[in-house]
Amino acid sequence: MSRNVVKISKAGLLGKILLDLNLITPEKLEIALKEQSALGKVNPSRLGQILITLGFISEADLLRALSSQLSLKWLRFSEFPKEAPAGDYPSVKFMKQYKFVPIAAEDNMLKIAMSDPLDEYVLDALKLFSDKSLEICISGEKDIQEAIEQYFGSSVQMTSIMEGMREEGVEDGELNLHEDVHHLRDMAFEAPIVKLVNMLITRAVESRTSDIHIEPFENNVKVRYRIDGALTDIESLPKRLQPAVLSRVKIMSRLNIAERRLPQDGRIKLRVSGRDIDLRVSTLPTVYGESIVMRILDSGSALISLEHLGFPIEALQKYDKLITMPYGMLLVTGPTGSGKTTTLYASLSKINSSDKKIITIEDPIEYQINGINQIHVKPQIGLTFANGLRHIVRQDPDVIMVGEIRDVETAEIAINSALTGHLVFSTLHTNDASGAVTRLLDMGIEGFLVSSSLIGVLAQRLVRVICPTCKEPFQPTQEMIDEIEYFQRNKTTFHGAGCDNCRYTGYRGRTGIFELMITDGSIRRMILEKTSADVIRQKAVEHGMKVLRESGWGKVSEGVTTVEEVMRVAQEDI
Repeated sequence: MSRNVVKISKAGLLGKILLDLNLITPEKLEIALKEQSALGKVNPSRLGQILITLGFISEADLLRALSSQLSLKWLRFSEFPKEAPAGDYPSVKFMKQYKFVPIAAEDNMLKIAMSDPLDEYVLDALKLFSDKSLEICISGEKDIQEAIEQYFGSSVQMTSIMEGMREEGVEDGELNLHEDVHHLRDMAFEAPIVKLVNMLITRAVESRTSDIHIEPFENNVKVRYRIDGALTDIESLPKRLQPAVLSRVKIMSRLNIAERRLPQDGRIKLRVSGRDIDLRVSTLPTVYGESIVMRILDSGSALISLEHLGFPIEALQKYDKLITMPYGMLLVTGPTGSGKTTTLYASLSKINSSDKKIITIEDPIEYQINGINQIHVKPQIGLTFANGLRHIVRQDPDVIMVGEIRDVETAEIAINSALTGHLVFSTLHTNDASGAVTRLLDMGIEGFLVSSSLIGVLAQRLVRVICPTCKEPFQPTQEMIDEIEYFQRNKTTFHGAGCDNCRYTGYRGRTGIFELMITDGSIRRMILEKTSADVIRQKAVEHGMKVLRESGWGKVSEGVTTVEEVMRVAQEDI
C-alpha cells in the first residue's frame, strides 16, 4: 500500500517552517521544544499540539505548517464532499477517537482526511481494513468531527443508543403503525427510546433550535431542527423506531397515544442543562404516520431589550414615543416566526414600572416578566382572548397586551379598550403595516373606530446575521445590485464563508428589519374613507416610513446581513 506521507524524524523541521512563516519566535519555539523533550515524545504533530496548548499558535497555523512540511493538501470542511463515499469503513467511534474520516473512494484508492497524518497506528489499521492505497489530506479536528456528523448521521451517543436498543431487544421486525396501545406504551418506556428522545431534545436546546420536526416518510423518520429560521437535517431514524419514538413524545406531552387519526396539541415541561424548557407539541396525521413538531420555549432565557432588536435609531425613537402614549392601540404584524411576540415583550419590559398596571392574555406565555399580570388562554373552559379581555378591562389596567387578534369579537373589545383610556398592544398576521388597517376593516370593524384608536403599526421580519467568525467581503451579482436601487455600487457587501461557529451556514443569530407606520391625520382620513392598503402605504412612505426592504438594505450596507436574506424575507415593492 502506498501513502503520500513523508515521514519526518526531526520535529525541528516543523519549528523551522513556523519560524519562516513568522508564526512563532525562536524563544517560543525553544520553550515548546523543552516541553516536548520533557514529555519524551519527539513528533512534529506533538510539538504542534504543545505550541497550541501554550497559546503560541492556533490550530490553523499548525495545519498550515504541517501541510507545507509534509506536502499534504489542507482541506477545510467547506471543501469536503457533501456525502461520504460508498463503502465499508471502521466504526464511527473509531473515526472520532483517532480523528479521521474517508472523503473519497476510487477503484484502488481511498482518500482520507486526518488531523494527525503521522499517526502510524491509524495508518496501519486502515491498511489492514482496506486493500486500497491511501491518499492523505490534513484537516482540523473540528472539521473532521463535523464531517463524521454529516456523513454518518449521528454522534457516538446516537450510535451507542442504537447499539443499546439491539442489546436490550428493541424489536427489529416488521413495522406496524397500528400496534396495540399497551405495547406502544411499553416500547415508549424502554430505556433506549427514552435516551433517544431525551438526546434529541437536549441537542436541540444546546444548538439554539426553535422547533424540532419529527417527520415519518416511507423508509425512515427524519429529524430536523429549525435554527435561525432555517430547517436543517439532523438525524434519520430507522423506520422501525417510529411507533416507539412518536409514542414516547405523546406520553411526555400527555396526549392520547391511541388516537392517530386526528391532530393533537400538548406540552412538555422539563429541565435541560439547568434551564427550564417548555415544549409546545403538535401532532398531525400524514400518509406515513404522525408528524410531530415541538416548539421550544425557553422561559429562563433573558429578555432582549428594544435597543438590541435591530431597530434603526430613527425608527426606535418614533417607536419609543408610541409605547409611552397614554392610550391607543399599537399593532405588530408579520408572519409566524417573525419575532412579533419578542418585540411586544421588549416593549412591555421597557414601560414596566410600579406606577403602571400591565395585564397580558397570551397563548402561550413565552416569557414571565416580573411585575406584569399574565394570563394563559384556556378555550376548553371558556377563557378565550375575547372573554379574557372582557374581564381584564375590569381590573383597572393601564396597559393591555393581547397575544393575537384572531376574530372580530377580540378586535372590537381591544379597540373599545383603547378608546376608553388604555394602551393596547396586539399582533396581526399581515404582510405589511398598511395591510393591518384593511384586515381590521375586512373583519367588519367600523372605519371611524379604527381611525380613532390605532396609533401605529409595526411590520417586521427576521433576517439571519452574518457569522462574525467567517465574515468576508462579497461581490454581489448584477441582479443583486439592480435589486438594491438606492445602494451605491461601490459599497462593500459581506457574506459568511462558513465555519464551525455557524455550522457552515454563514449565519449565526437573527436580527429584525422593520416598517413603522404612524397613523397621523392624513392616514386617519384615508382609513375613514376605506382607502386601499397600497394607497395608505404610499402616503406613509411620503411621510417618512421606510418599507421592509429598505430597512433590509440598511442592514446589508452595515454588513449585518446579506442581500439574499433580505430578498428571502421581504417581498419586492410593486
